[in-house]
Amino acid sequence: MKYRIIRPRNLSASIHLPASKSISNRALIMNALSGGPIGLVSNVSDCDDTTVMMQALFLLEMERREGDACRLPPVVDIKAAGTAMRFLTALLAVSPGTHTITGTERMRHRPIGILVEALRSLGAQIEYAGQEGFPPLRITGSKLHGGQLELQGDISSQFISALLMIAPMLDDGLTIRLKGKIVSRPYIDMTLAMMREHGASAKWTSRNALYVAPQPYRPTPFMIESDWSAASYWYELLLLSDNRNEIVTLTGLLPKSLQGDSAVAEMFKPLSVQTLCFSLGSDEPKTMLIRRGRMAKRMEWDFTKTPDLAQTMIVTCAMKGIPFCFNGLQSLRIKETDRIAALQTELAKLGVRVEVEGDSIMRWEGPEKQPGGDIPYLQPIPGTAIDTYDDHRMAMAFAPAAMVLGQIDINNPEVVAKSYPSYWKDLERAGMEISEI
Repeated sequence: MKYRIIRPRNLSASIHLPASKSISNRALIMNALSGGPIGLVSNVSDCDDTTVMMQALFLLEMERREGDACRLPPVVDIKAAGTAMRFLTALLAVSPGTHTITGTERMRHRPIGILVEALRSLGAQIEYAGQEGFPPLRITGSKLHGGQLELQGDISSQFISALLMIAPMLDDGLTIRLKGKIVSRPYIDMTLAMMREHGASAKWTSRNALYVAPQPYRPTPFMIESDWSAASYWYELLLLSDNRNEIVTLTGLLPKSLQGDSAVAEMFKPLSVQTLCFSLGSDEPKTMLIRRGRMAKRMEWDFTKTPDLAQTMIVTCAMKGIPFCFNGLQSLRIKETDRIAALQTELAKLGVRVEVEGDSIMRWEGPEKQPGGDIPYLQPIPGTAIDTYDDHRMAMAFAPAAMVLGQIDINNPEVVAKSYPSYWKDLERAGMEISEI
């Protein structure tokens, strides 16, 4: 499938954003460990990642209730949901029964050895059902003793969060010491805050050490806030519009959010996009995006804490002709695809050639000076379409480029279902024309 996205005459957007995928998945795991019904978690994301998580938890709940009478297959297929793979691996390690957890071909090539070895050191019974270090996994749940772990701080925060979330169920609790630079610390902070809201005792004991007491969760009603990562594409759309008087209104975002990606508001300030948050009576909070002030001539940012915003900002700067140097991109290599390589390839199709240094730095010195002065630097290859690599954020970050190019074609646009299923409908509500070609 291929979509063609055409720039609207006027951008007019009042959008109810989807619920946060990150918060939804954590809340569901904690609720399951508390023994509470799934219905205690409200406003759950309708994205693919959370849907497969809920399906797996529903099957596990049926097994728990029906015991030997349950004849459900002991295979948990999380498809392309990386968060579900990591969180459920830890959950299954402390849940009764033997299960195999698997996923798509890409998922079977995403490393999980660090998490498996950490769980094994706590007493977990996990075997590789295929290639060593990668899914699928065969897991026999048991009571784990807990204790101490020492991990590198630059591993995926989802590995650390997975271990933290099962820690209240361990006999001796859990201490985790992180060595070196800690990446994505806001996601760890989110996990800790939510654990405390669900009755656990979890905290940083120093800058590089965490402790979770053997204090079980309690069933807790929990409402999911809207997704700041999804909001980032609306910041991009507004900035790439020619009309500085247009306004975008987003519903459901919390200004004091658990989400590290709420940093997008600060990130776009130097680019003249201002964020106004307000609430009227009992209505959901609203966030208004407006254009005010001058735009930075160059952008620099460390994405160590907010890697999911990198594609949005890189494409934004490339489309606006703003030179940049971004670092902290190391985790992009092991996402749904190698996002650094994918960005290089797809931007080159539009005439933008970015440089990469190692695994963590991407830079672009801006448009080359063209003879004649007014020749546009953005010169897409005729008939080109942006490939999405089974990566939802590639599709969503490149679609707003239509605001500058006039139109853009996106291959396999259905990948947005992973985190923002209504993305294309929301773009149409904002005035963009979208057609299948």
